[in-house]
Amino acid sequence: MKKYLVFLFIVLIAVTATMAQSHKYQRGYTRKSTGTYVTGHYKTRSDRTNHNNFSTRGRSNPYTGSKGYRARDYSSRAYNYGRSRSINRGSRGGQYYYNSRGNKTYVPKRH
Repeated sequence: MKKYLVFLFIVLIAVTATMAQSHKYQRGYTRKSTGTYVTGHYKTRSDRTNHNNFSTRGRSNPYTGSKGYRARDYSSRAYNYGRSRSINRGSRGGQYYYNSRGNKTYVPKRH
């Protein structure tokens, strides 16, 4: 029994350490452009891909339980985002189009 508890404790530490490396807490802030306040939240660390983001299809946010809805970068589904719209490329490689409200809507990366 004691060995089982030690093993369980080690697994718990390993899982916690892994989550701490891939997730970070974003403190609340006020957007300068609109003056709206964004409450603090957890998010994945930036790594130039959306394969491990909470919003990617097949993933879910462990803090809120919401399921991912966006296609993975370079997947066949990425080509359906923004169809019939002019896709722009940002200076750091991000792709986006302007939605009906005039806001940027980012799309998964394409080849």
